[in-house]
Amino acid sequence: MTPILDFLSPILVPLVGLVVPAMVMSSLSLHIQKNKIF
Repeated sequence: MTPILDFLSPILVPLVGLVVPAMVMSSLSLHIQKNKIF
């Protein structure tokens, strides 16, 4: 592993773990609002 990847991986893992669910939740809420399910 290169030093850059070794430095970034502890930052990227929680970032991806937070950003991906947030994007999924926001896209789902937009989809629900657009279809007016509620």
